[in-house]
Amino acid sequence: MNLIFASLAFLIFAPVVCGLLAGFDRIISARMQGRFGPPLLQPFYDVFKLFEKEDLALNRFFHSFYLICYLVFMLASGILFFTGQDILLVIFAFTLADIFLVLAAYSTNSPYSFIGAERELLLMMSAEPMILISAVGFFMATKSFKVADIATAPSNLIVYLPGIFIGLLFILTIKLRKSPFDLSTSHHAHQEIVKGITTEFAGPSLAIVEIAHWYETAIMLGFIFLFFAASPVLAAGVVIAAYFIEILIDNTFARFKWELALKSSWTVTLIFGAVNLIVLFIIDKVK
Repeated sequence: MNLIFASLAFLIFAPVVCGLLAGFDRIISARMQGRFGPPLLQPFYDVFKLFEKEDLALNRFFHSFYLICYLVFMLASGILFFTGQDILLVIFAFTLADIFLVLAAYSTNSPYSFIGAERELLLMMSAEPMILISAVGFFMATKSFKVADIATAPSNLIVYLPGIFIGLLFILTIKLRKSPFDLSTSHHAHQEIVKGITTEFAGPSLAIVEIAHWYETAIMLGFIFLFFAASPVLAAGVVIAAYFIEILIDNTFARFKWELALKSSWTVTLIFGAVNLIVLFIIDKVK
């Protein structure tokens, strides 16, 4: 019964909360740029308006099929995470969802969408190693891959995993699709290659992508929460602070080239993530 309740809570509240975060994001970004900004509920207005438009697609069957799979696996990843299941399964479903988004972009046969899909694959290569290292770090700190066991650890895991936390914060910018790592697509209309991976998405298709991104945001912020889960109030504060830092970075840095994005993310992964694992291994052996 608790699993059903947790699943329903995620399905209902994740898009509401993250949609509001997207609204705050737009307002804060506008104020940083000297503008007033849209209303808080503008992301919801945009999604509802997209659902009212015609769904135009060059390859309707595969385009729609891959996008539905993208949303379904993103939902599956979130349900697995927030019901306390195996974190490796969470990451598997999470990665598979991104692969279906790439396939949806490829199915449109658009050169802009094709370039966006290529860049999305590069960003996956940049971010996934750090996410996997974080799962290994959680296991070494708690001796369990279960999200429920990680979340109920007796002390805050940031004590054991400071490097992995820093590395995860770094690739959070990639997963939230913010500058300087918004290579494959962007929320800003002025960026190059038009809208990249979502160039050929319109109407309900684009709405599905936006909703899936809200669920994706909830999952990534959930990972940040786990480092401070023993102190829920502190964890919530850290999550809010991390999201605000991402907004600040988004409005401060220009877009990187893909070479720099790949090199910087792998460098951070090796220096902070891998070294943190090595230190944990040494400490465990000494004990």
